[in-house]
Amino acid sequence: MVALRGGDKLETVLKGMARKLASGTLRVGYLENATYPNGTSVAMVAAIQEYGAPRVGIPPRPSFRNMIAAKSPAWPGTMGKVLVASDYDARGTLDQMGAVIKDQLQQSIVATNAPPLSPVTLMLRKMKSEDQGLVVNRTVVAEARRRVAAGESTAGVSTKPLIESGHMRNSVGWEVTR
Repeated sequence: MVALRGGDKLETVLKGMARKLASGTLRVGYLENATYPNGTSVAMVAAIQEYGAPRVGIPPRPSFRNMIAAKSPAWPGTMGKVLVASDYDARGTLDQMGAVIKDQLQQSIVATNAPPLSPVTLMLRKMKSEDQGLVVNRTVVAEARRRVAAGESTAGVSTKPLIESGHMRNSVGWEVTR
C-alpha cells in the first residue's frame, strides 16, 4: 500500500495555478478603433484586400489567411512554453501571444507580393503622390484610366501591394479581455 502525504500543499498549489489560469480572450487584427485619417475603418479595407472586390477589380490578397495557415500550427506549442516560463500566468501569456501573432500578421502583409497592382492602381498612387489631398472617387479613377490608356508613365511609384502608406500594417493590434 502507498501512502501519500502533503495533499493539502498540492491542493494549495493547484488552486493557485487555477487562479492564474483564469480564462481570457485574445483578439488580434484590426480592432474597432483602427481607422484611416478620413475615418474609414482599417478592418473594412483589410477585408476588401483579403477577399477582393471583383466588381471593382480588386483581387484577393490573403495576408491574414496565409499567416494563419502558415503560423497557427505552432501557436499551441509556443503558448505552452510561454505559460511555463510565466509561471502559468494566463493573461500575461495571452498578451505575449498577441504580440507574436501581431508581428506574424505584419510580416505576412509585407511578404504579400501577388497579385501585382493594376496599372490603374499604380497611376492612382502616382496621382496621390502629386496631390496628397486627392480623394479617390469615380472621376479620379476615370482620369487614372485615361492616363494609363494614353501611356503616361508610373515610373518611381511603389508597386508593392498592401503597403501604400503603411497605415494598414501599422494598425494591426491585439487585446486581452476577460
